[in-house]
Amino acid sequence: MELECPEGWHLVSLRELGEVNRGRSRHRPRYAEHLYGGPYPFIQTGDVKASNGRITSYKQTYSDAGLSQSRQWPAGTMCITIAANIAETGILTFPACFPDSVVGFIAEPEKAEVRFVEYMFRFMRSRIQHQATGSVQDNINIETLERLRFPIPPLREQKAIASILGALDDKIELNRRMNATLEAMARALFQSWFVDFDPVRAKLDGRKPVGMDDETAALFPNSFQESELGHIPKGWDIKPVGEVVECVGGGTPSTTVSAYWEDGVHHWTTPKDFSSLQAPFLLDTDRKITDMGVAKISSGLLQAGTLLMSSRAPVGYLAIATMPVAINQGFIAMRCNERASNFFMLNWCQQNMTEMEGRATGTTFAEISKQNFRPIPVVVPGKELMAAFTTRVAPFYDQIVLNLHQSRVLASLRDTLLPKLLSGELKVS
Repeated sequence: MELECPEGWHLVSLRELGEVNRGRSRHRPRYAEHLYGGPYPFIQTGDVKASNGRITSYKQTYSDAGLSQSRQWPAGTMCITIAANIAETGILTFPACFPDSVVGFIAEPEKAEVRFVEYMFRFMRSRIQHQATGSVQDNINIETLERLRFPIPPLREQKAIASILGALDDKIELNRRMNATLEAMARALFQSWFVDFDPVRAKLDGRKPVGMDDETAALFPNSFQESELGHIPKGWDIKPVGEVVECVGGGTPSTTVSAYWEDGVHHWTTPKDFSSLQAPFLLDTDRKITDMGVAKISSGLLQAGTLLMSSRAPVGYLAIATMPVAINQGFIAMRCNERASNFFMLNWCQQNMTEMEGRATGTTFAEISKQNFRPIPVVVPGKELMAAFTTRVAPFYDQIVLNLHQSRVLASLRDTLLPKLLSGELKVS
């Protein structure tokens, strides 16, 4: 497979530009417990797919035993998936190991700018995926990658193109990190006020709550009371979540009835739409549903601000809808109110996810029903304190949504420029 070569560029294979090798995991069975849980990042195909070109996080680590039967690749290595998620790419921002379902490329700096090569592989992704074959799951091999020939310009132009596209990705990554920080700030406040009860403990000890104005501090009691959940602030209630907010489910109208889907005007979503969310907000959906379709769903059209939680496959994806939306049967939707705001319930769900997963049942996949979800107890503060918390964290979440919208615009601009720059249609000059 070759791409057309613009004037002044030349065709190369990946191996001509640097080292190309598969990741390594010699131990069998591969998932022996003693290989994991140590200090060495272990990158998997899903991490590469979710990286947006830059691998900044990971879900698994290797122990010393894991490292000894693998290989640690340096920061700057480009990872290419060859199984499960085909031809996804990302550049390591830290040293890491990865299995043989991922190929590593280390560029020779005098020949190639690794960021340019990564963008070129994004440009070629659909062509590479077309080469994938497999009976159980699609896959390619290292020979497939070595047969690829693609055009590259002189090194100076590679760096210039990578700089243009990289500036957009830099801002997208900065927004992602900013959003992670803002989410952490909101979670920390929830933890302090509603889990650790720090302001109550401070007042009980005769101290002023740290970083809190007198008006807000006055909303907290100065003592505790016994409850079924242990000590809770005096005057607060414990109620089943089903009595605190309205919990409803969704549905899927017949896919064969065109009147439910064609010319749809309302957003309709499924849990799989949440798997790639960068923050707990649903900005858009790929599928639309008509008024007739909405009428077939028991919960109807849910208003903007509704908190959505996936109830199966898997349990626990969370997002606040930023627009009216209809949902399928894989969700529990929470219509929140002044007694428990959507921001409070978002953090409460995150805090109590282990409890929810423990109440899930099912043989094929875990699912928590509304019947099992509604009885979970919630420690509920007074309405004035609930309003104070919501007011305090609202600017964090507002900024997160603004950052998400900005990142979408930047990604769209990057995706428009990328094929034009990498095909030579648009010159850097």
